[in-house]
Amino acid sequence: MNRPKVELQPCFLAPRTIQSNYPLFIYLPGMDGSGQLLRTQTEGLEAYFDVRCLAIPRDDLTNWDELVSSVLKLIHGEIKNTPQRSVYLCGESFGGCLALKVAIAAPHLFKRIILLNPASSFRIRPFFDWSSQFTDFVPNFFYDVGALGLLPFLASLPRMSSGDRQELLKAMRSVPPETIRWRISLLREFYIDESKLKQLTQPILLIAGANDRLLPSTTEALRLGNIFSNAEILVLSESGHACLLEKDINLYEIMRDNNFLECSSEVNSIP
Repeated sequence: MNRPKVELQPCFLAPRTIQSNYPLFIYLPGMDGSGQLLRTQTEGLEAYFDVRCLAIPRDDLTNWDELVSSVLKLIHGEIKNTPQRSVYLCGESFGGCLALKVAIAAPHLFKRIILLNPASSFRIRPFFDWSSQFTDFVPNFFYDVGALGLLPFLASLPRMSSGDRQELLKAMRSVPPETIRWRISLLREFYIDESKLKQLTQPILLIAGANDRLLPSTTEALRLGNIFSNAEILVLSESGHACLLEKDINLYEIMRDNNFLECSSEVNSIP
């Protein structure tokens, strides 16, 4: 992916070759906000999609509404010359919450939605909500050291290459403590009424890592699956929270094998 300098506002990272005749695939990242951790998946996805990864500035302290507005503005900018293109929306962890907010704001814009270990369970799990409040009292220098200790909770380390483990740690350490505290506060306040979620009628793929040690992702996938009218749940039996970094996980193949790709007659239809 190309790496523009991200400082002032959220932007999209794009592949070197733009494929405007392909369906648009929008990826919203986890707490790191970098968009770079999708890099192991982009080669497979680019066989079918024109991929964009959201990158959020390291010091971004905007609220949910402003983030949603930024994402929708970026998406409309991508499709203004090709309004017939299908748009797939994919959110992981923190990005799963953002994806739900974006989808609710513009439900007819997206042909398909993918949620990977969405952090939407954060607020409704008392332990996570209670313990996260103590981050306000943690000295800043502990965040850099603590990232290493948190790594086993974020990922199934034996299923990742050493290079990807280093990239994950680097991404975690790249986010300033103030930003981490702010994004945790956003997760604490995250809420969408079930009646609004039920308005999302497009196919939704809920992917959960059964070995997620950070969040109860399998339980959350089942909860959301009971709300959405057109959802499919896939539980990855060996996977952890950052499942897209695992060597045996290929998101494109998962979508293909679960019949989550449009047939050729649908690809150019208006969402």
